[in-house]
Amino acid sequence: MTDEELLAAACPIIKDAGWAFYFAPATTARGAELGLDPFQFYALGRGGVLGDVEPAVVSSAFGYFNPSMVAALWNAAKAICPPRVAGAAYMQCSAEHGRSKLSAVEGLASFVVAAEKVLAATSLDALPLFAGVAAEPAATDLPGRAMQLVTILREYRGSAHLVAVRAVGLDTKTAHFAKRPADIAMFGWSADDAPVIDDAVHAQMDAAEELTDRLVLPAFAVLDDADRAALVEGLQRIQSALAG
Repeated sequence: MTDEELLAAACPIIKDAGWAFYFAPATTARGAELGLDPFQFYALGRGGVLGDVEPAVVSSAFGYFNPSMVAALWNAAKAICPPRVAGAAYMQCSAEHGRSKLSAVEGLASFVVAAEKVLAATSLDALPLFAGVAAEPAATDLPGRAMQLVTILREYRGSAHLVAVRAVGLDTKTAHFAKRPADIAMFGWSADDAPVIDDAVHAQMDAAEELTDRLVLPAFAVLDDADRAALVEGLQRIQSALAG
């Protein structure tokens, strides 16, 4: 399996599976215990690893969202719960989701070994949200840690993609309208906010995707053939288990 084949097989699953716990019933129940509604827990839980910061800091780490939406959620949520408490709880929810969904997945130990090697080879430079999530305490059980690793690696590529989007000359609002136009309302935008999306923007988006792959590739490239197979096969089984 070449480096390019590895990224093509692994990264789409990581992107789709890493957030599977965000609005799961157990996650929203944990948020309610903290006094937070599901969207407040999303904002404060995901961003809480950054600490008690201003909303603009969270917006810069998330990207894509309308900053006014992030500010409203963040300010309301942190008035109820300390950000670091919510951030720790959110990663615990990731682990709990793994325990509830992944306990019967075959080859989980080999997947975790391979994913830990990728994580150990990452660079934290310029990726504060990823750095914060990766620094949270690791679950000690295989299903919990496996889910956490998928979540962490999702933040790794997502954070690298923000860097790539800016490097090719786009802002993340334009990138979001270009890539996910059906989801603009969910991210706090309206049709009136739409930028011009033309062939030049699509070309920049293609360049951003290519640059993202180049940024994350060194971490995945450390895997040998056996680890590559364990990572991809593990992700495929995890994806099936989460869907079930």
